Amino acid sequence: MKQDVIKLSVAPAMARAAEYGLIWRNQMRPLDATASAEELRASFGGRVPENGMNETDVIADLISAAEPGLVGNTRPGFHAWVMGGSSPVGVAADWLTSVWGQNAGIYQCSPAAATAEEVAAGWLLDILDLPREASVGFVTGATMAGFVCLAAARGEVLARAGHDFDADGLYGCPKITVFVSEDTHISNLTALRYLGFGTRQIAKVPCDDQGRMRPGALSDMMRCADGPKIVVATAGHINSGAFDAFDHIADIAKVFGAWLHVDCAFGLWARAVPELKALTQGLDRADSWSTDGHKWLQVPYDSGFAIVRHADAHRRAMDISASYLSEAPGDGRNPTHFGPELSRRARGFAVWAILKSLGRDGVAQLIRGHCAAARTLAERLGEIDGITVENEVSLNQLVLTFEDRRQDPDALATDMETALNEDGAHFFRTSRWQGRNMLRVSIIEDGTDTAAIEKLGAKIERIWRTVRH
Repeated sequence: MKQDVIKLSVAPAMARAAEYGLIWRNQMRPLDATASAEELRASFGGRVPENGMNETDVIADLISAAEPGLVGNTRPGFHAWVMGGSSPVGVAADWLTSVWGQNAGIYQCSPAAATAEEVAAGWLLDILDLPREASVGFVTGATMAGFVCLAAARGEVLARAGHDFDADGLYGCPKITVFVSEDTHISNLTALRYLGFGTRQIAKVPCDDQGRMRPGALSDMMRCADGPKIVVATAGHINSGAFDAFDHIADIAKVFGAWLHVDCAFGLWARAVPELKALTQGLDRADSWSTDGHKWLQVPYDSGFAIVRHADAHRRAMDISASYLSEAPGDGRNPTHFGPELSRRARGFAVWAILKSLGRDGVAQLIRGHCAAARTLAERLGEIDGITVENEVSLNQLVLTFEDRRQDPDALATDMETALNEDGAHFFRTSRWQGRNMLRVSIIEDGTDTAAIEKLGAKIERIWRTVRH
């Protein structure tokens, strides 16, 4: 298309946004927000406009209002949470997704969007070495992925117990017991609440000092529970990065006829790295897996994957059918069969583009580099008096405690967080875990390499000497 043909009134606004986007991705600025909530409300607020504004001016005002409230999770140095960045090719594909404006609900709404998802789903199953017959729902993130998988689990275990959920819903159904680690991620409890499970239906299984579910305790608790059962295991504990004993848990689930779901928000990607795959031994025996695309795969936000071994159970839980949503011979996969939305963003374009850009080896190299950086940092910090790495560093996570006999250790962790964030080059947050205040270090941003981690180790050591004295 010749550039002089573009005469649309929205073109200047789009050009301004694209120009700023390129600047933003290369701009050095503090990694934490610099404006208070009150200041942001003032920037975004005011009376409802009586008259519309020029589109380019609106974009300029949006940039001005938003920038002081943005955090730098797309840049190296951001270690507060396991969030991931957005790769340039993913951002470019995401821009095109918005430009194309496709509704990815059903194949006929956008054959291109549906096919991109179908192909990307197959690539994901291949890279992650999960059952190739599994179905994949493209959803907003790991919380919704867990919701979808657990919805499939709920329907299937009730069907095995002779209850027709489609006809009778939860009315009169057998009591389902859901077994989760006492240290399970809050998103799993949230998804279960969305699905109608109360706290009395959730059995919390004791875990070890790394947050791993104790299989013996699980077996004992399941033996005492009647009715249908679901087990939620973890691949990549949010603090320690630890993995449950999947083979043992899968054996137990099989004995009791339970559905085994694994929360793999970021840990599932260890399966893409040959030397890390052993961490996930037995994980492929599960019935479903939930994971994020925006963490290790670096897909722009609004990306999660609900993967279910039993496609029929997946579709039965999520299917949206109506006479006007027709299917014709030769149509491809309908995305809406595997997720809870009818009108939604075409999430497959960015995933397809990133997988095509990285390839199998690129995905492995990305994950391998972050895990190597985590080990390097752990080795460096483990030699410093007063700093303890509390977890077994098997993946990309570190949790640090600080001790000086003259000061409160919880306060020291908070002091370290404040001091490390002060120059704007890094961003950390503490976490309350196992009754202690710990500094979390999550290494998952694209561009975080061993050299950057060496500098970070030196910075932590330097600041620790100041804080403890």
